[in-house]
Amino acid sequence: MTTHVAGRAGRFGLVARYLPPVLIFISGILLWEATVRIFDIKGFILPKPSRIITVFSQEFSVVVSAGWFTMRKAMLGFAFGATAGVGVALVTARWPLIRDGAMPLAIAVNSTPIIALAPIMNNWFPITSMWPGAVVVALVVFFPVMINTVRGLTEVRPGFLELMDSYGAAPRDVLRKVRAPNSLPFVFAAFKVGTTLSVIAAVVSEYFGGSRQALGVYISQQAALFHFAEAWAAILVASFSGLVFYLAVVLAERAFIPWHASVRNLTT
Repeated sequence: MTTHVAGRAGRFGLVARYLPPVLIFISGILLWEATVRIFDIKGFILPKPSRIITVFSQEFSVVVSAGWFTMRKAMLGFAFGATAGVGVALVTARWPLIRDGAMPLAIAVNSTPIIALAPIMNNWFPITSMWPGAVVVALVVFFPVMINTVRGLTEVRPGFLELMDSYGAAPRDVLRKVRAPNSLPFVFAAFKVGTTLSVIAAVVSEYFGGSRQALGVYISQQAALFHFAEAWAAILVASFSGLVFYLAVVLAERAFIPWHASVRNLTT
């Protein structure tokens, strides 16, 4: 009986959590459709959602193929950027002298529009390959991951460090048992930000040129031809790709740090 009641409470909690955003999303689409119809907004300014869905079904294989090409580029760049960010953070957190010198520089570089490097990357690597966009994505992801990881490794409760020091723990033990677990929530927070940034960076970098299979190239070409419904259909694919990427990281977060308050609140 207790299990049955708990199951009903859990299902009710899930419905209460996810129903409002679903209703808001559907209401937004209906409002968009009604606004375009009532005010007779031309398709080259804002296409109707019904028109976009129709075009999406007609161009399904093309836009999905382009989305997968760009998504692979985003994931490749994310993997490089996240790995490098965590690696550099481990070094800078271990030696304070390096951290004090590198962090202000990292924050300053992070504030620059790294996406503007896309044309330069197109000259450094074959323009039709994944590498120009992947490098831009890696740079965009690197700095948030590095900065957040350093915070997680260094912003540890002094009592924990004093306790480990009283045991005579070696630095690697302090890292493994105290600093690394403390940094994981910061790391996953940066990863979640990085997923959306990586998709945006991959698509925007393709506006400067690239393979005809790329989503950004498809969007820019369709917009140039005034085929805005096709461009919006591709944007829909980009949004869905970013959402799936984000949810994948959320699932990984729930698997790796089920003890953290933010994850526990999602499961209760």
